[in-house]
Amino acid sequence: MSQVSRPVRLLVSVRDAAEARVALRAGADLIDAKDPERGALGALPAAKVQEIVAAIDGRAITSAVAGDGTGTDLTEAVAATAVAGPRWIKIAVGPASDAALTEAAAAAPGRLIGVVFAEDSFDGADLPARLAAAGFSGAMIDTRGKSGMGLRDILPAAKLSAFVAACRGSGLMSGLAGSLRLADIPALAALGPDYLGFRGGLCRGGDRRQDLEEARIAEAVAALRMPRRADAA
Repeated sequence: MSQVSRPVRLLVSVRDAAEARVALRAGADLIDAKDPERGALGALPAAKVQEIVAAIDGRAITSAVAGDGTGTDLTEAVAATAVAGPRWIKIAVGPASDAALTEAAAAAPGRLIGVVFAEDSFDGADLPARLAAAGFSGAMIDTRGKSGMGLRDILPAAKLSAFVAACRGSGLMSGLAGSLRLADIPALAALGPDYLGFRGGLCRGGDRRQDLEEARIAEAVAALRMPRRADAA
């Protein structure tokens, strides 16, 4: 038999309070503070994150990138971002040890989202259980490169589906991101993640370094709110 699947929500990455207000007006579910000039997981200064959180003022969920996992201690990066007040904190987990992951999660209990890059070798079915055991609340796949290769160009649907299912089985939120386009929404939403993450696909000219376009965000929101059906035994 079939049943209506749970809604997939829209995460929009913003670089300042002005963009946060644009995303909020257009209906984004989660406003994500990130510096698009610094790669896939470029962290904004804590003061800038605080401005974004204040601009949203509880009208949407907020998250912030703590870093790409290089050049700084995971725990220090998480703790520095936590004081800025976002609900969720995203950080690349890469090859970090179980002990390092547990320590990082303890710096922001119940708030940490582990991010892995599609270009790297990882077991999408095993990673969520490892993150859950360390105290993480969610997991996300993103792309490190932002030169045109999107998530669906790098990983097959079967691997993405296994990742989403493993997150669900481990009690984690799941997210899929990485140079996504509006046209990617139907196929990725059908896999049932909690969030789809966008930046460049919602910016002027499809360039993540340009301004967000409110009409594109609204189009993504509408696409995600279209009824979908999932098969259930």
